[in-house]
Formats: sequence, structure tokens, C-alpha cells
Amino acid sequence: MKVNLSDIVKDIDVLQIQGSADIRLSGIEFDSRKVVAGTLFIAVKGTQSDGHEFIQSAIGAGAPAIVCEHLPAAVSPGVTYVVVKDAAFALAILASAFYGHPSRKLRLVGITGTNGKTTTVTLLYRLFNSLGYKSGCFTTIRNYIGEQVVEATHTTPDPVQLNRIMNDMIEAGCEYAFMEVSSHALVQKRVAGLTFAGGIFSNITHDHLDYHKTFEEYIKAKKLFFDNMPEGSFSLINADDRNGKIMVQNTRSAASYYGIRSMADFKAKIIESHLNGMLLNMDNTEIWTRFIGEFNAYNLLAVYSCARLLGQDKGEVLRLISLMDTVEGRFQYVQSAQGVTAVVDYAHTPDAIVNVLKTITQIRKGNEQVITVVGAGGNRDKTKRPVMAKVAAEMSDRVILTADNPRNEDPMDILNDMKAGLDKKLLDKTMIQPDRREAIKTACLMAGKGDIILIAGKGHETYQEIKGVRHHFSDMEEVKALFGLSNEKS
Repeated sequence: MKVNLSDIVKDIDVLQIQGSADIRLSGIEFDSRKVVAGTLFIAVKGTQSDGHEFIQSAIGAGAPAIVCEHLPAAVSPGVTYVVVKDAAFALAILASAFYGHPSRKLRLVGITGTNGKTTTVTLLYRLFNSLGYKSGCFTTIRNYIGEQVVEATHTTPDPVQLNRIMNDMIEAGCEYAFMEVSSHALVQKRVAGLTFAGGIFSNITHDHLDYHKTFEEYIKAKKLFFDNMPEGSFSLINADDRNGKIMVQNTRSAASYYGIRSMADFKAKIIESHLNGMLLNMDNTEIWTRFIGEFNAYNLLAVYSCARLLGQDKGEVLRLISLMDTVEGRFQYVQSAQGVTAVVDYAHTPDAIVNVLKTITQIRKGNEQVITVVGAGGNRDKTKRPVMAKVAAEMSDRVILTADNPRNEDPMDILNDMKAGLDKKLLDKTMIQPDRREAIKTACLMAGKGDIILIAGKGHETYQEIKGVRHHFSDMEEVKALFGLSNEKS
């Protein structure tokens, strides 16, 4: 792919151009290590480093043009410098222009919120493929171009990756794309320049305050998505979340609502819940699904509502939803020959843990024990740690606090932060085991017939991150081995 610099800088506000804009570009990058001859380098000020410090490295690697917020002290002859006010915003716009604005050629739907993003995006992707449309998706677990898997490194990729993958989607014949849109991505302008056909708001609860500092700033970050939705698009809002209406206060999109408790355009109700699924009344039609829990009722309702807003047939959408399987690491369960059930779930916020334990409580038949294994990530929001431990202990019979990606923190420091949320009564039923493998093993040894073990926090992840190194570790693999079950994917 070759693009002229003069053709793509028309899309951004340029303060100054030094040098010729008549340059053929073969690529676009903001990481100087990826620059090769013909690559446009954008010097972005990041949270860890400033791209302006790597301008000379990029030029040395063959960059013929630089986009920056200020000229370097020494400019290189023969190199073109484009000065802009906001390099992060310019990166997103230029990446979209470089790849021919692929989001304009897809029906792109984004979902933002604290919980439910991965499940909703994955199910929309599966649904539209089943409806006969070749589709793509961007999720925390992995990205897809049709059936082709593209491994994910972030919930929402950087602008260059995003537009490159969407361009690949177009070339593969995709018509729809579904994307998780994280609050980090919104603040860092990763989705600027994309044209969305629709946006979904799932919910907002306590998370990421290590980055956003206050809950108000976190809400503002989510709201940015809907503030920038174009005319002719739709915003689909969870009516049962009190912050839902705030999201669409300044939007140009057409707002629709879905809910279980509130008045809404699209409604659902749980009629029956069992370990193997639930009976739902969705939009005045009863369907059996293989999902359980109120949180999944919301996810399925969001999927249904989005499909209807995209013009799909009600009966066919409901039929296909009833055939869908659960998403990897989201309330995945296995049972041992002795009748012990283990549930693996990505729940890593207080609200998500409450939702999963509430669901387990609803499907308990009698006096079965609920044993919860839970930790909290290192170098992340510390304020949620004691709250997570408290809700887990309040809603479980036994709790084992353990490591969950300690990163560069001492696991015991994290566990002591969690323990601080427990009074004496809750401490009496809580164990501390910093080794996650041993914690899962202990839970399995404690459990008897009919008991339910919740292993929370990591879900689909297949690693433990300790001191900057990722070690292979899968909660599901561990529990299957302890249960004497095969780890082959079915």
C-alpha cells in the first residue's frame, strides 16, 4: 500500500509543514522500532514515554516524514516535519486515512461499559456470521477477520492496528464489525476517526480508578464515545444503569434503551434459571438459552436489541440466540465425577463478583457450600481490593484470597489490602494462599458433593504475570486436572 502524505494530512489540523508533502508513504507507525524505509512516524506523548525522544531513531530507520507537536532542536535535511497540536488525535485520523477509512465501508458497532463487553461483542460477531454476514470483531480475548484469528494484545487495539485489521476485514469481504471500546482507548483517542454505525452502553461500576483517578472521570471517559457518535447512528443504552442517560446527553445519535427493570424499547425477563441455562421472555417471546445469570440476560438483550436496530428479523435473531454457547472464561463451568461444580469467570470488579455469586446463589438447590477463590491484579486500582474481598466473603461460605497477576507488586501486599476489607466474622471463613495453583487445589479439596467453587478474576487468561514475566497458567486447565478431566478443547 502506497499513499501520498499530501492526501492524508488534509484530514488533520496542521500548524506547520516544514519540507515537501509530496512524499509516497509505505506505512504509518508511532513505535520507532517498527519504522522501515517509507514509514510516516507520529511522535505521540504516551503514559510511559514521549515519542518525540525517538524522532531521530525513526529517521535513522528510514522515516521520510515526521508528525510531531513541536520541532526537534535539530531538524534533519530532506525530512518533512508536520507540526500538529495533538499528535495522538492526529495518529488516529491519519491511520484511518492511510488505510482508506475502512470503518466507513463496514457497519461498525462499538460497546463500552465496565462489564459485559467481551460477551456482547463475541455474541454479536457469532450472531451476524450465523445470519449469513461475514463479520469481524475486536475483543479482550482475540480478534477475528471472518474465521481468521488475530491475537489481541489490548481490549481496544492502537489506531494503526485497528485500521489495518479493519482494512483486512474489508478485503476479506466483511460487512459488519463489532468492537470493545475501553475507557483507556477513548481517553487516548484510539478510536478517533472511526465511523460507528452504532454504540452500546452496558453499565458502569467501580474499576480503573488507578488510571482515571475518580469515578466522575471514568464516567466522562465512557461518555466521550457517545458524544462523538455521528448523525444517523444509534446509541443503545442500558436503562437500568443510573448513568445510562448521562451517556447520551450530548449525542447526535438516535438513543434506544434496553432493560429488565425499567421502561425500555427492548425488554427481557428471567422466567427460570438452572445450571445449564435459563428461560427468558425477550421482547414478549419465550426462548431457552444456554446462558445463566441476570448479567447474561442483559448481555443477550443487548445483542438482540442491537441486531434489531441493524434491521435483522426478530424471529431469526431469537432462534439463533437460543442456539448460542457461552463465551470462553465467562461463567464457564465443569463438574467432577464426585459432583463438585467449578465455575471459572473473568469477574475482577466488585460488581462483577456480586453478579456471579448472585447467580450461583439462585441456582443452589439446598445447603451446598459456595467456595470462592479470588485475587486482585497488581499495579492496578487499589481501592477496589478490600471491596472485592468483602463482597466475596459476604456471599460465600468459604473464601480463599490468592494471587491474580501480581505484576510488579508483592502478592502479600495485595492480599493484605484485600484482607483490610474483612471484619472478624468474615475473616473467620477466609484463607490466604498467595500461590494460585495451591489456592485452587485447596478449594477442590474442601469441596464435597454438590458444592460450587467460583474461581474468579482471570477467566480466559492463560498466564500469570509476575515481575514482568508471563508464566503459563489457566484456571480452567488447573481445575480440570484436579477433577481428572481432559483439557482438550471440545
